[in-house]
Amino acid sequence: MFMYFNLEKILYEGKNSKKILSYKFYNPDEIIEGKKMKDWFNFSIAYWHTLGNIGMDPFGAPTMKRPWNLKDPLDTALAKVDAIFELCEILGIEFFTFHDTDIAPEGKTIKDFNNSLDKVVDKIKENMKTSNIKLLWGTANLFFHPRYAQGAATSPDPEVFAYAAAQVKRALEITKELNGLGYVLWGGREGYDNLLLTNSELEEKLLANFLQMVVEHKNKIGFKGVLLIEPKPKEPTKHQYDFDAASVIAFLSKYNLEKDFKLNIEANHATLAGHTFSHELRYARINNKLGSIDANRGDLLLGWDTDQFPTNVYETTMAMYEVIKNGGVDVGFNFDAKVRRASTDLMDLIYGHIGGIDSFSLGLRIANELKNEIDKMVKKRYEKYYNTMLGKKIINKEINFDDLFEYIKETEVETIESLKQELLELILNMHIFRG
Repeated sequence: MFMYFNLEKILYEGKNSKKILSYKFYNPDEIIEGKKMKDWFNFSIAYWHTLGNIGMDPFGAPTMKRPWNLKDPLDTALAKVDAIFELCEILGIEFFTFHDTDIAPEGKTIKDFNNSLDKVVDKIKENMKTSNIKLLWGTANLFFHPRYAQGAATSPDPEVFAYAAAQVKRALEITKELNGLGYVLWGGREGYDNLLLTNSELEEKLLANFLQMVVEHKNKIGFKGVLLIEPKPKEPTKHQYDFDAASVIAFLSKYNLEKDFKLNIEANHATLAGHTFSHELRYARINNKLGSIDANRGDLLLGWDTDQFPTNVYETTMAMYEVIKNGGVDVGFNFDAKVRRASTDLMDLIYGHIGGIDSFSLGLRIANELKNEIDKMVKKRYEKYYNTMLGKKIINKEINFDDLFEYIKETEVETIESLKQELLELILNMHIFRG
Protein backbone atom coordinates (compact mmCIF):
# COMPACT_ATOMS: atom_id res chain seq x y z
CA MET A 1 0.00 0.00 0.00
CA PHE A 2 1.44 3.36 -1.02
CA MET A 3 1.85 5.96 1.75
CA TYR A 4 2.08 9.22 -0.17
CA PHE A 5 0.35 8.72 -3.52
CA ASN A 6 -3.11 7.24 -3.93
CA LEU A 7 -2.28 5.85 -7.36
CA GLU A 8 -2.01 2.67 -9.37
CA LYS A 9 1.21 1.90 -11.20
CA ILE A 10 1.71 3.79 -14.47
CA LEU A 11 1.53 1.37 -17.41
CA TYR A 12 2.16 1.48 -21.15
CA GLU A 13 -1.10 1.90 -23.10
CA GLY A 14 0.13 3.08 -26.50
CA LYS A 15 0.06 6.37 -28.34
CA ASN A 16 -3.70 6.30 -28.92
CA SER A 17 -4.53 6.12 -25.22
CA LYS A 18 -6.46 9.10 -23.82
CA LYS A 19 -5.48 8.27 -20.25
CA ILE A 20 -3.18 10.94 -18.84
CA LEU A 21 -1.65 8.59 -16.27
CA SER A 22 -0.20 6.16 -18.79
CA TYR A 23 2.81 5.82 -21.03
CA LYS A 24 2.12 6.44 -24.69
CA PHE A 25 5.62 5.51 -25.95
CA TYR A 26 7.53 3.91 -23.08
CA ASN A 27 7.00 0.17 -23.43
CA PRO A 28 9.75 -1.17 -21.13
CA ASP A 29 9.94 -4.70 -22.53
CA GLU A 30 9.71 -3.76 -26.22
CA ILE A 31 12.81 -4.87 -28.11
CA ILE A 32 14.67 -2.17 -30.07
CA GLU A 33 17.94 -3.08 -31.77
CA GLY A 34 18.16 -6.28 -29.73
CA LYS A 35 17.70 -4.56 -26.36
CA LYS A 36 14.68 -3.94 -24.15
CA MET A 37 13.58 -0.33 -24.17
CA LYS A 38 14.06 -0.03 -20.41
CA ASP A 39 17.66 -1.22 -20.80
CA TRP A 40 18.41 1.55 -23.29
CA PHE A 41 17.64 4.00 -20.52
CA ASN A 42 17.91 2.72 -16.93
CA PHE A 43 15.70 5.67 -16.01
CA SER A 44 16.24 7.03 -12.50
CA ILE A 45 14.61 9.53 -10.15
CA ALA A 46 16.80 12.25 -8.66
CA TYR A 47 16.43 12.45 -4.88
CA TRP A 48 17.25 16.16 -4.68
CA HIS A 49 14.82 17.64 -7.19
CA THR A 50 12.02 15.17 -6.54
CA LEU A 51 12.04 14.96 -2.75
CA GLY A 52 14.19 17.93 -1.75
CA ASN A 53 12.67 20.63 -3.92
CA ILE A 54 10.36 22.84 -1.82
CA GLY A 55 9.80 25.56 -4.41
CA MET A 56 12.34 28.04 -3.10
CA ASP A 57 14.40 30.18 -5.45
CA PRO A 58 16.67 33.27 -5.07
CA PHE A 59 13.63 35.50 -5.38
CA GLY A 60 11.04 33.70 -3.30
CA ALA A 61 10.18 31.60 -0.27
CA PRO A 62 9.20 27.90 -0.40
CA THR A 63 5.89 27.11 -2.06
CA MET A 64 5.64 23.34 -1.49
CA LYS A 65 4.67 21.30 1.54
CA ARG A 66 5.72 17.67 1.22
CA PRO A 67 4.36 14.95 3.53
CA TRP A 68 7.80 13.39 3.99
CA ASN A 69 9.24 16.62 5.46
CA LEU A 70 8.92 16.12 9.23
CA LYS A 71 10.15 18.09 12.26
CA ASP A 72 13.16 15.92 13.00
CA PRO A 73 15.78 15.90 10.19
CA LEU A 74 16.57 12.20 10.66
CA ASP A 75 12.88 11.27 10.63
CA THR A 76 12.59 13.24 7.39
CA ALA A 77 15.54 11.35 5.92
CA LEU A 78 14.00 7.99 6.78
CA ALA A 79 10.60 9.03 5.42
CA LYS A 80 12.22 10.08 2.15
CA VAL A 81 13.51 6.54 1.67
CA ASP A 82 9.94 5.24 1.61
CA ALA A 83 8.89 8.11 -0.66
CA ILE A 84 11.59 7.49 -3.29
CA PHE A 85 10.83 3.76 -3.40
CA GLU A 86 7.11 4.51 -3.71
CA LEU A 87 7.66 6.91 -6.60
CA CYS A 88 9.89 4.42 -8.40
CA GLU A 89 7.28 1.66 -7.97
CA ILE A 90 4.43 3.84 -9.26
CA LEU A 91 6.38 5.07 -12.28
CA GLY A 92 7.92 1.70 -13.07
CA ILE A 93 11.40 3.21 -12.75
CA GLU A 94 14.01 0.83 -11.36
CA PHE A 95 16.69 3.33 -10.25
CA PHE A 96 17.26 6.40 -8.12
CA THR A 97 20.21 8.76 -7.57
CA PHE A 98 21.32 10.92 -4.64
CA HIS A 99 23.83 13.32 -3.15
CA ASP A 100 24.97 12.35 0.33
CA THR A 101 23.26 15.42 1.82
CA ASP A 102 19.98 14.45 0.14
CA ILE A 103 19.65 11.26 2.15
CA ALA A 104 20.85 12.31 5.61
CA PRO A 105 21.31 15.44 7.77
CA GLU A 106 24.92 16.64 7.95
CA GLY A 107 25.42 17.44 11.62
CA LYS A 108 28.37 19.51 12.83
CA THR A 109 31.19 17.13 11.90
CA ILE A 110 31.87 14.48 9.30
CA LYS A 111 31.59 11.89 12.09
CA ASP A 112 28.05 13.10 12.89
CA PHE A 113 27.20 13.03 9.21
CA ASN A 114 28.47 9.48 8.75
CA ASN A 115 26.43 8.29 11.74
CA SER A 116 23.27 9.67 10.13
CA LEU A 117 24.22 8.21 6.77
CA ASP A 118 24.67 4.76 8.30
CA LYS A 119 21.12 4.78 9.66
CA VAL A 120 19.59 5.87 6.37
CA VAL A 121 21.66 3.45 4.32
CA ASP A 122 20.43 0.61 6.55
CA LYS A 123 16.87 1.73 5.78
CA ILE A 124 17.59 1.80 2.05
CA LYS A 125 19.03 -1.72 2.23
CA GLU A 126 15.90 -2.96 4.03
CA ASN A 127 13.66 -1.46 1.35
CA MET A 128 15.79 -3.00 -1.39
CA LYS A 129 15.19 -6.48 0.05
CA THR A 130 11.50 -6.32 -0.91
CA SER A 131 11.84 -4.30 -4.11
CA ASN A 132 13.61 -4.33 -7.47
CA ILE A 133 14.56 -0.67 -6.99
CA LYS A 134 18.31 -0.05 -7.30
CA LEU A 135 20.86 2.76 -7.08
CA LEU A 136 21.98 4.17 -10.41
CA TRP A 137 24.71 6.40 -9.00
CA GLY A 138 25.67 8.33 -5.91
CA THR A 139 27.57 11.57 -5.41
CA ALA A 140 28.63 14.02 -2.70
CA ASN A 141 27.28 17.54 -2.35
CA LEU A 142 30.41 19.72 -2.35
CA PHE A 143 28.74 23.02 -3.19
CA PHE A 144 25.87 23.88 -0.83
CA HIS A 145 27.52 24.34 2.58
CA PRO A 146 29.24 27.72 3.26
CA ARG A 147 32.59 25.93 3.60
CA TYR A 148 32.47 25.34 -0.15
CA ALA A 149 31.88 28.97 -1.11
CA GLN A 150 35.33 29.08 -2.76
CA GLY A 151 35.39 25.54 -4.04
CA ALA A 152 35.96 22.07 -2.60
CA ALA A 153 38.94 20.38 -4.23
CA THR A 154 40.04 23.81 -5.48
CA SER A 155 39.48 25.66 -2.20
CA PRO A 156 42.37 27.84 -0.94
CA ASP A 157 41.90 26.14 2.46
CA PRO A 158 43.37 22.62 2.79
CA GLU A 159 40.93 21.78 5.61
CA VAL A 160 38.07 22.30 3.16
CA PHE A 161 39.89 19.98 0.73
CA ALA A 162 40.13 17.40 3.53
CA TYR A 163 36.44 17.70 4.42
CA ALA A 164 35.46 17.27 0.77
CA ALA A 165 37.68 14.21 0.54
CA ALA A 166 36.03 12.71 3.63
CA GLN A 167 32.59 13.26 2.10
CA VAL A 168 33.54 11.65 -1.20
CA LYS A 169 35.21 8.75 0.61
CA ARG A 170 32.00 7.84 2.42
CA ALA A 171 29.71 8.58 -0.54
CA LEU A 172 31.81 6.29 -2.74
CA GLU A 173 31.70 3.57 -0.10
CA ILE A 174 27.91 3.89 0.20
CA THR A 175 27.54 3.69 -3.57
CA LYS A 176 29.49 0.43 -3.50
CA GLU A 177 27.43 -0.91 -0.57
CA LEU A 178 24.22 -0.24 -2.51
CA ASN A 179 25.62 -1.73 -5.75
CA GLY A 180 25.42 1.54 -7.65
CA LEU A 181 26.31 1.41 -11.33
CA GLY A 182 28.36 4.59 -11.18
CA TYR A 183 29.64 7.46 -9.09
CA VAL A 184 29.41 11.08 -10.29
CA LEU A 185 31.75 13.98 -9.53
CA TRP A 186 30.34 17.40 -10.29
CA GLY A 187 32.51 20.38 -9.41
CA GLY A 188 29.67 22.65 -8.37
CA ARG A 189 32.03 25.44 -7.33
CA GLU A 190 35.31 24.25 -8.81
CA GLY A 191 36.08 27.44 -10.67
CA TYR A 192 36.64 31.11 -10.05
CA ASP A 193 34.79 34.38 -9.68
CA ASN A 194 37.82 36.65 -9.96
CA LEU A 195 40.70 35.50 -12.15
CA LEU A 196 43.24 37.96 -10.70
CA LEU A 197 42.73 36.50 -7.23
CA THR A 198 43.03 32.91 -8.46
CA ASN A 199 46.11 30.69 -8.64
CA SER A 200 44.79 28.73 -11.61
CA GLU A 201 47.84 26.48 -11.88
CA LEU A 202 47.58 25.42 -8.24
CA GLU A 203 43.80 24.92 -8.36
CA GLU A 204 44.07 22.74 -11.46
CA LYS A 205 46.72 20.62 -9.76
CA LEU A 206 44.61 20.32 -6.61
CA LEU A 207 41.63 19.14 -8.66
CA ALA A 208 43.76 16.57 -10.45
CA ASN A 209 45.15 15.32 -7.13
CA PHE A 210 41.61 15.00 -5.76
CA LEU A 211 40.45 12.96 -8.76
CA GLN A 212 43.52 10.72 -8.49
CA MET A 213 42.61 10.07 -4.84
CA VAL A 214 39.09 9.13 -5.96
CA VAL A 215 40.52 6.55 -8.36
CA GLU A 216 42.83 5.19 -5.66
CA HIS A 217 39.97 4.80 -3.18
CA LYS A 218 37.71 3.23 -5.79
CA ASN A 219 40.36 0.58 -6.41
CA LYS A 220 41.06 0.14 -2.69
CA ILE A 221 37.43 -0.66 -1.83
CA GLY A 222 36.86 -2.71 -4.98
CA PHE A 223 34.12 -0.55 -6.48
CA LYS A 224 33.41 -1.85 -9.99
CA GLY A 225 31.09 0.95 -11.14
CA VAL A 226 31.90 3.74 -13.59
CA LEU A 227 33.48 6.97 -12.35
CA LEU A 228 31.78 9.91 -14.06
CA ILE A 229 32.50 13.62 -14.35
CA GLU A 230 29.61 15.95 -15.12
CA PRO A 231 30.60 19.02 -17.16
CA LYS A 232 29.02 22.37 -16.33
CA PRO A 233 30.12 25.75 -17.66
CA LYS A 234 28.95 28.40 -15.19
CA GLU A 235 26.52 29.19 -12.40
CA PRO A 236 27.29 29.39 -9.60
CA THR A 237 30.88 30.44 -10.42
CA LYS A 238 31.85 32.78 -13.22
CA HIS A 239 33.90 30.04 -14.86
CA GLN A 240 34.17 26.37 -13.94
CA TYR A 241 37.04 24.07 -14.79
CA ASP A 242 34.64 21.37 -16.02
CA PHE A 243 33.16 23.76 -18.61
CA ASP A 244 32.13 21.23 -21.26
CA ALA A 245 32.95 17.77 -22.60
CA ALA A 246 35.96 19.01 -24.55
CA SER A 247 37.57 20.81 -21.60
CA VAL A 248 37.00 17.85 -19.26
CA ILE A 249 38.48 15.37 -21.73
CA ALA A 250 41.50 17.63 -22.25
CA PHE A 251 41.94 17.91 -18.46
CA LEU A 252 41.75 14.13 -18.01
CA SER A 253 44.27 13.62 -20.78
CA LYS A 254 46.70 16.17 -19.30
CA TYR A 255 46.72 14.40 -15.92
CA ASN A 256 46.66 10.82 -17.26
CA LEU A 257 43.15 10.19 -15.95
CA GLU A 258 41.44 9.48 -19.26
CA LYS A 259 41.21 5.73 -18.64
CA ASP A 260 39.59 6.23 -15.23
CA PHE A 261 36.62 8.49 -15.99
CA LYS A 262 33.73 8.84 -18.40
CA LEU A 263 31.26 11.71 -18.66
CA ASN A 264 27.76 12.27 -17.34
CA ILE A 265 26.28 14.67 -19.92
CA GLU A 266 23.43 16.96 -18.88
CA ALA A 267 21.20 18.65 -21.45
CA ASN A 268 20.83 21.94 -19.58
CA HIS A 269 24.57 22.16 -18.93
CA ALA A 270 25.23 21.72 -22.64
CA THR A 271 23.06 24.70 -23.54
CA LEU A 272 24.65 26.84 -20.81
CA ALA A 273 28.00 26.10 -22.45
CA GLY A 274 26.67 27.35 -25.78
CA HIS A 275 26.30 23.85 -27.24
CA THR A 276 23.38 21.63 -28.11
CA PHE A 277 22.69 18.55 -26.04
CA SER A 278 23.47 16.33 -29.02
CA HIS A 279 26.80 18.13 -29.59
CA GLU A 280 28.00 17.25 -26.09
CA LEU A 281 26.78 13.67 -26.49
CA ARG A 282 28.56 13.44 -29.86
CA TYR A 283 31.83 14.78 -28.48
CA ALA A 284 31.74 12.37 -25.56
CA ARG A 285 30.77 9.48 -27.86
CA ILE A 286 33.53 9.89 -30.44
CA ASN A 287 36.06 10.09 -27.61
CA ASN A 288 34.68 6.92 -25.96
CA LYS A 289 33.60 8.91 -22.91
CA LEU A 290 29.78 8.75 -23.02
CA GLY A 291 28.99 7.06 -19.72
CA SER A 292 25.68 8.45 -18.45
CA ILE A 293 23.08 11.17 -19.05
CA ASP A 294 21.18 13.70 -16.96
CA ALA A 295 17.85 14.08 -18.71
CA ASN A 296 16.40 17.57 -18.50
CA ARG A 297 16.18 20.79 -20.48
CA GLY A 298 16.66 24.50 -19.95
CA ASP A 299 14.80 27.59 -21.07
CA LEU A 300 16.85 29.29 -23.76
CA LEU A 301 15.44 32.68 -22.70
CA LEU A 302 16.82 32.22 -19.19
CA GLY A 303 20.53 32.20 -18.45
CA TRP A 304 20.61 29.70 -15.61
CA ASP A 305 20.17 26.01 -14.92
CA THR A 306 16.37 25.68 -14.83
CA ASP A 307 16.39 21.86 -14.78
CA GLN A 308 13.02 21.41 -16.47
CA PHE A 309 11.58 18.05 -17.43
CA PRO A 310 12.55 17.14 -21.02
CA THR A 311 9.60 17.45 -23.41
CA ASN A 312 11.25 18.58 -26.66
CA VAL A 313 11.02 15.55 -28.96
CA TYR A 314 13.36 17.11 -31.53
CA GLU A 315 16.03 17.30 -28.83
CA THR A 316 15.39 13.82 -27.45
CA THR A 317 15.43 12.33 -30.96
CA MET A 318 18.82 13.80 -31.79
CA ALA A 319 20.12 12.77 -28.37
CA MET A 320 18.96 9.19 -28.83
CA TYR A 321 20.60 9.04 -32.26
CA GLU A 322 23.92 9.59 -30.47
CA VAL A 323 23.03 7.01 -27.82
CA ILE A 324 22.13 4.42 -30.47
CA LYS A 325 25.38 5.10 -32.32
CA ASN A 326 27.14 4.56 -28.99
CA GLY A 327 25.35 1.26 -28.42
CA GLY A 328 23.72 2.67 -25.28
CA VAL A 329 25.31 4.18 -22.16
CA ASP A 330 27.25 2.44 -19.41
CA VAL A 331 25.13 3.73 -16.54
CA GLY A 332 21.76 5.31 -17.34
CA PHE A 333 19.43 8.30 -17.65
CA ASN A 334 18.79 10.34 -14.53
CA PHE A 335 15.93 12.82 -14.40
CA ASP A 336 17.86 15.77 -12.98
CA ALA A 337 14.65 17.72 -13.35
CA LYS A 338 12.23 19.49 -11.05
CA VAL A 339 8.68 20.73 -11.25
CA ARG A 340 8.19 24.48 -11.51
CA ARG A 341 7.95 26.57 -8.35
CA ALA A 342 4.26 27.19 -8.93
CA SER A 343 3.55 23.48 -9.56
CA THR A 344 2.87 22.65 -5.94
CA ASP A 345 0.81 19.44 -6.09
CA LEU A 346 2.35 16.03 -5.50
CA MET A 347 0.78 14.86 -8.74
CA ASP A 348 2.93 17.33 -10.67
CA LEU A 349 5.90 15.07 -9.86
CA ILE A 350 4.11 12.20 -11.58
CA TYR A 351 3.14 14.26 -14.62
CA GLY A 352 6.68 15.57 -15.07
CA HIS A 353 8.28 12.13 -14.99
CA ILE A 354 5.69 10.60 -17.34
CA GLY A 355 6.29 13.41 -19.83
CA GLY A 356 10.06 13.04 -19.66
CA ILE A 357 10.01 9.26 -19.95
CA ASP A 358 7.67 9.33 -22.94
CA SER A 359 9.65 12.10 -24.66
CA PHE A 360 12.88 10.10 -24.54
CA SER A 361 11.09 6.88 -25.46
CA LEU A 362 9.57 8.52 -28.52
CA GLY A 363 12.99 9.97 -29.31
CA LEU A 364 14.46 6.46 -29.19
CA ARG A 365 11.80 5.09 -31.56
CA ILE A 366 12.23 7.92 -34.05
CA ALA A 367 16.04 7.87 -33.92
CA ASN A 368 16.00 4.13 -34.54
CA GLU A 369 13.82 4.64 -37.64
CA LEU A 370 15.93 7.57 -38.84
CA LYS A 371 19.44 6.28 -38.29
CA ASN A 372 19.85 4.44 -41.60
CA GLU A 373 18.65 7.45 -43.61
CA ILE A 374 20.94 9.79 -41.69
CA ASP A 375 23.90 7.44 -42.00
CA LYS A 376 23.39 7.19 -45.76
CA MET A 377 23.29 10.97 -46.14
CA VAL A 378 26.43 11.40 -44.05
CA LYS A 379 28.24 8.64 -45.96
CA LYS A 380 27.36 10.24 -49.29
CA ARG A 381 28.54 13.66 -48.10
CA TYR A 382 32.05 12.34 -47.39
CA GLU A 383 32.20 9.65 -50.09
CA LYS A 384 35.09 11.28 -51.97
CA TYR A 385 37.36 10.60 -49.01
CA TYR A 386 36.66 6.89 -49.31
CA ASN A 387 36.31 6.24 -53.04
CA THR A 388 39.01 8.48 -54.54
CA MET A 389 42.77 8.02 -54.38
CA LEU A 390 43.26 11.59 -53.13
CA GLY A 391 40.77 11.17 -50.30
CA LYS A 392 42.24 7.86 -49.18
CA LYS A 393 45.77 9.28 -49.13
CA ILE A 394 44.68 12.25 -47.01
CA ILE A 395 42.93 10.01 -44.48
CA ASN A 396 45.89 7.63 -44.29
CA LYS A 397 48.47 10.47 -44.10
CA GLU A 398 50.18 9.19 -47.25
CA ILE A 399 50.49 12.63 -48.81
CA ASN A 400 52.14 15.97 -47.90
CA PHE A 401 51.74 19.66 -48.76
CA ASP A 402 54.07 19.45 -51.78
CA ASP A 403 52.10 16.52 -53.20
CA LEU A 404 48.81 18.32 -52.59
CA PHE A 405 50.12 21.46 -54.31
CA GLU A 406 51.19 19.47 -57.38
CA TYR A 407 47.80 17.73 -57.48
CA ILE A 408 45.67 20.86 -57.20
CA LYS A 409 47.80 23.62 -58.81
CA GLU A 410 45.98 23.65 -62.16
CA THR A 411 42.53 22.56 -60.95
CA GLU A 412 39.63 24.92 -60.48
CA VAL A 413 37.70 24.19 -57.28
CA GLU A 414 34.58 26.33 -57.27
CA THR A 415 31.53 24.23 -56.45
CA ILE A 416 30.60 21.94 -53.60
CA GLU A 417 27.83 19.40 -53.20
CA SER A 418 24.64 20.57 -51.46
CA LEU A 419 24.50 20.01 -47.72
CA LYS A 420 20.81 19.06 -48.08
CA GLN A 421 19.99 20.31 -44.60
CA GLU A 422 16.42 21.13 -45.62
CA LEU A 423 15.90 17.57 -46.85
CA LEU A 424 17.14 16.19 -43.55
CA GLU A 425 14.82 18.53 -41.63
CA LEU A 426 11.91 17.41 -43.81
CA ILE A 427 12.71 13.75 -43.14
CA LEU A 428 13.04 14.42 -39.42
CA ASN A 429 9.67 16.20 -39.32
CA MET A 430 8.05 13.38 -41.28
CA HIS A 431 9.13 10.83 -38.70
CA ILE A 432 8.28 12.98 -35.68
CA PHE A 433 4.85 13.99 -36.92
CA ARG A 434 3.73 10.42 -37.45
CA GLY A 435 5.05 9.48 -34.01
